[in-house]
Amino acid sequence: MQKRSKSTDSRSATVKRRTKETKISATVDLDGTGAYDVATGVGFLDHMIEQLARHSLIDITLKAEGDLHIDQHHTTEDSGIVLGQAFAEALGDKAGITRYGACYLPMDETLTRVALDVSGRPYLVWDVEFTRSKIGEMYASVAREAYKPVEKAVQKTTTPSA
Repeated sequence: MQKRSKSTDSRSATVKRRTKETKISATVDLDGTGAYDVATGVGFLDHMIEQLARHSLIDITLKAEGDLHIDQHHTTEDSGIVLGQAFAEALGDKAGITRYGACYLPMDETLTRVALDVSGRPYLVWDVEFTRSKIGEMYASVAREAYKPVEKAVQKTTTPSA
């Protein structure tokens, strides 16, 4: 079950999703200041979403309750689904945005690169290798699951590498 609401005053949207495994709510404001309030129960996922908000100047609120006693997969994937749908609704007809973008970001011992194309054709090229099985308490193997549904909802192609 999903509930959606789109603000007519700005490029923002709220999406709620409830499944047997998760209960998630996300609000994005594309014309924000980088403010965030994120609580998924998966520390590194929270960190990734917070950094997206902070560096893109997009306000993001995301609250998730999931079956973390089993694993992180449903919470991670469903957070990506809800966040992607909120971005898609906030973007609307995509008027006034730049279609292509790229960023190189040096962070401590790694160089992260991403290129995107808001083309209307979703695709994810995942060229990311982890040197350990966990990042904090998050299994590295589920990190990709947060990205895939965002690509589908926003209809963009993303190529991250690190």
